[in-house]
Amino acid sequence: MSVVLVLEALGLLGVAAWYVYNLLTATATSLGGAIFSLILIVAIAVWLLVVGHFLFRGMRWTRAAALVWQLFMIVIAVPTIQGGVVLAGLVLLLPAAAVLLLIFTKPVIAWTSGTKAEPKTY
Repeated sequence: MSVVLVLEALGLLGVAAWYVYNLLTATATSLGGAIFSLILIVAIAVWLLVVGHFLFRGMRWTRAAALVWQLFMIVIAVPTIQGGVVLAGLVLLLPAAAVLLLIFTKPVIAWTSGTKAEPKTY
């Protein structure tokens, strides 16, 4: 699951590079707004890298951070698909759905809560 988060972060860094290229080759309507958007994209990408790293290490708080990000991705993906940009919408939706399904599985919960052994049932 942390691999998916890191891949999402790398995708955002790719979007940031494309954004910088467009800023350098075209005239922005609002340069301040464009720079703010670029900083926001890079900050989110770095945050996802941090979440992916600490999820790999088994930190509990990463499940909530991953959950919130995936919900944002679904909120963006569904209108994108409804707007007719199906491929881009699916690229956003499928990893988010995969992480949402994996985040609630027993192995992930056990890994992030420090209970690696199976609990005893009486």
